[in-house]
Amino acid sequence: MARILSDYGMVLVLVALCVLFSVLTIEEQAPSGEEAAERLLGRIERRCETTDTILVVGAERKDSADLAKRLGPRLADAGFRSARTVVGTPRDLRLALDALQADGRALAAIVTAGDVAKWRILERIPETHPSLAGYALLVPESYRWPNFLKRKNLEAVVDRIVVIAVIAIGMTMVIITAGIDLSVGSLIALSAVIGTVVMKYLGGLDASPWAVVVGFLAGTVACGLVGGFGGSMVAWFKVPPFITTLGIMMMARGLAFLITGGFSVYQVPKALSWLGQGRSLGIPNTVLLLAVLYVLAHIFMTHTRLGRYIYAVGGNEQAARLSGVPVKSVTVFVYVVSGLAAGLGGCIQASQLNTGTPNMGVMFELYVIAAVVVGGTSLAGGSGRILGTLIGAFIISVIQNGMNLLGMESYTQQVVLGGVILGAVLLDRLRTGSGLGALLQKQFNR
Repeated sequence: MARILSDYGMVLVLVALCVLFSVLTIEEQAPSGEEAAERLLGRIERRCETTDTILVVGAERKDSADLAKRLGPRLADAGFRSARTVVGTPRDLRLALDALQADGRALAAIVTAGDVAKWRILERIPETHPSLAGYALLVPESYRWPNFLKRKNLEAVVDRIVVIAVIAIGMTMVIITAGIDLSVGSLIALSAVIGTVVMKYLGGLDASPWAVVVGFLAGTVACGLVGGFGGSMVAWFKVPPFITTLGIMMMARGLAFLITGGFSVYQVPKALSWLGQGRSLGIPNTVLLLAVLYVLAHIFMTHTRLGRYIYAVGGNEQAARLSGVPVKSVTVFVYVVSGLAAGLGGCIQASQLNTGTPNMGVMFELYVIAAVVVGGTSLAGGSGRILGTLIGAFIISVIQNGMNLLGMESYTQQVVLGGVILGAVLLDRLRTGSGLGALLQKQFNR
C-alpha cells in the first residue's frame, strides 16, 4: 500500500480532485452547437408542417445566436419555406412579430435557446400580439452534467498550465540538484519582449513566418544564456541559488522594461498566434508541444547518463564529485535548461496574447515551484520525476479552475493554494524521514 501511494499518490489526488469538482459543478445543461440544432430539427419536423411559420431566434453574442445561425439553413434545406431567423435584441424580435401580425399569418413555433426563453417579450405575446399567441416554444431539452467536464473547460484547464508546465521541466532539474530558480517569471517577460522586438524589426505586421521563428529563437537562447550565467555563479563562485536567481529575477525584469521603454510590442506578424492559438489535427498546438517536451524530458532523465548525474548531484554532491561526476558542469547545465524552458514559455505566452509586454510572468515562479513540489520533487534534492511535475501542474490548474467554477473569491483561492503548497512540502518531509515523520518513527521504535 505504501508503495502504491508513493508511486501513484499524486495521480490519485488528481483523480479525486476531478471527481470532487465534477460532483460540485453538476448543473442543468442545454445542448449547444450541432447537437442542439440536430435535436431541435427533429422536434420541429415531428411537430410542424413545412408550410408553417417558424421563428428561429437568437440573442446577439450569446449561444442562442450560434444555434439560430446553424438551425436556420437546416430548416430551409428541410423544406420549411416560411422559417425566419432573427438574431439580435428583444426589439428585433418585436419587429418580426409585428410584421407577422400585420401580414395576418399564424405563428406555429418559436425556436431558441435558454437565454432568449427568458425574455419578457415572449410572456407578453398574448397581450401584444394576440393573433400569434398559439405558438409553441421549442428549446433544447436540458440534462444534468458537470460544468467541470465540459470540453471548453477541460481545454481551459490544459491551456492554463501550458506555460507553467513547460517551465517546470527545467525547474524540476534545478530542484533535483537541490537548487532553486526564482528568475523564471522575469525570463518569461524578457523572452517575449526580445522575441517580439526582433519580429518588429524584421518586418512587423508584414513579416514572414520565418521572422516568428527567428524571434522565438532569439528570446529562448537569450534566456538560456542568462540561465547559464546564473548557473556559473552557483557552480563556480558558490553563491547560494536563492540569492543568485533573486538578483537575476530583478535584472531580467528591468531589462524587459528597458528594451521596450515600458510599453507592449504589438507590431508582430499574424503567424505569431499559430503556436499559442492554433490547432493541428484538432488538438491545440500547445498541448502537442507539451506532450513532446515531457516525453523527451522523461526519457532524458531516466535513460541518459547526464540525467543520472543530475540525481547524483542532488543526492550527495561530495559523493558525486568523488565518483567522477562533473558537478559544476551539471549545475550549469540545469540552470541553462531552466532558462531555455522559461524562454520557450515566454514565446508561448507571447503567441497566446499576440504581443510582448514586460509585465508578463509576474508570480509565475511561485506557481512553477508549487507544481514541481506538489508533483513530488524533494526540495532537499536527489529525488523527483518529470511526469510527477506534470501531474503537479495539473493539480494546481484543476484546483484553480474548480474554485473559479464554484465562484470562490481570489483571496480565498490564494489561501487554498498556499495550503496545498504547505501540505505538499509537509508530505515531502514525511516521505524523506525528517521532521514529524522522523520523530514519530523514533517514538515507535522505542
